[in-house]
Amino acid sequence: MPRKRRRAWVKKWISIFQNKKMPGKLLPWLLLAPSLGGVSIFVLFPFADVVRRSFQKAVGTGFVGLSNYREVVENQAFQLAAKNTCRFLAVCLPLLLGLSLLFAVLLTETFAQSKSSGILKAGFLLPMAVPAASVVVFWKLLFDQNGILNEALGVFGIRGSDYRNSSCAFAVLVAVYLWKNTGYDMILWIAGLMSIPDSLYEAARIDGAGQRQCFWYITCPLLAPTGFLTGILSLVNAFKVFREAWQIGGNYPHDSIYLLQNLFNNWFLKLDMQKMTAAAVMLALVLALILLFSQKMEKRWRQ
Repeated sequence: MPRKRRRAWVKKWISIFQNKKMPGKLLPWLLLAPSLGGVSIFVLFPFADVVRRSFQKAVGTGFVGLSNYREVVENQAFQLAAKNTCRFLAVCLPLLLGLSLLFAVLLTETFAQSKSSGILKAGFLLPMAVPAASVVVFWKLLFDQNGILNEALGVFGIRGSDYRNSSCAFAVLVAVYLWKNTGYDMILWIAGLMSIPDSLYEAARIDGAGQRQCFWYITCPLLAPTGFLTGILSLVNAFKVFREAWQIGGNYPHDSIYLLQNLFNNWFLKLDMQKMTAAAVMLALVLALILLFSQKMEKRWRQ
């Protein structure tokens, strides 16, 4: 296409957008078309194929109904991994959200005017920048049977244990997750706290409200959107903890930290496609239900 003709074509479309000659309902879809096309090609269509394959045999196109799902549910490894994943989420998410909110409030109120607030924020975000392999090496040195912690306990005559290969491995994984994600969530909470007008707190204090009442009746309702976003991102990051779990215990870690990601990885190595597809669809449905429930709770809390 010649350059003059190309310029005229670009000017024509710019004038259409500026003069709003295009119908209002068509313009948003036209702007979303590139992103929607990419998501459809690389996410929606492949996932639709996964759903189709979950009702078929691993080899061939034979329809088997719900037998793949039944096989997954009755699988002992899946039951163990699902139980550990639910336990990990139930322990880590409340701890992470609570600790990050506590640190955010302390930094906002106590260190707001301090010169060290920026250094503290950078220190909390430092774990996000450290590579996962380096982090795991440090935790191995700390919690190994001959590691730093057992050496320190030995000074006081306390006999330690191999924390990574015992039931304490779950606590180690929780500590790694909290250490790495607390700073990130804290920054999100601080952004939400900074968006709350100070005039609301001043008016409440004039009416005799205390610090607890201000936090419960002003801060918490206005932080509901931030809490929803932070909770969703924390949930996503919880499923990324597989790297740490795998580097701590390998493909088959201790039973207490054998998560769904470990199970999917082992099924992938064995090319057990019918189980992988069925379990992936089940996990997607559970996550969708969690997101819908969280969204409804967030709307109800704001009301």
